[in-house]
Amino acid sequence: MSDYRLGQIEAQFADIIWKNQPLASSELVRLSLDELNWKKSTTYTVLRRLCERGIFVNDGGTVKALISREEFYSRQSTEFVEDSFKGSLPAFLAAFTKNKSLSQEDVNEIRRMIDSYEEG
Repeated sequence: MSDYRLGQIEAQFADIIWKNQPLASSELVRLSLDELNWKKSTTYTVLRRLCERGIFVNDGGTVKALISREEFYSRQSTEFVEDSFKGSLPAFLAAFTKNKSLSQEDVNEIRRMIDSYEEG
């Protein structure tokens, strides 16, 4: 399932919406032209696709998010771990840290997250 995967340009477009929502679709067309050099038709095509995936809605010419940026990327991360590591967070962390060492600050933050999870 790829509902929570965006290509680089789709992610830039989505960020425009998340940053400026709610916004008129005409304003989205203007911002897309300014920031992505897109024509009106491209803007509406990509918007339609992202609306079909349940990320955004264009309601009467007003575009807004159905899920926040944070929730989207949280779901994307969960989907990645599920698909790539059979849902195993330890397997993901082992793979992630195999070629990248963690700083002491990273280790402390992970410990705080685990401690917070155990307490809650």
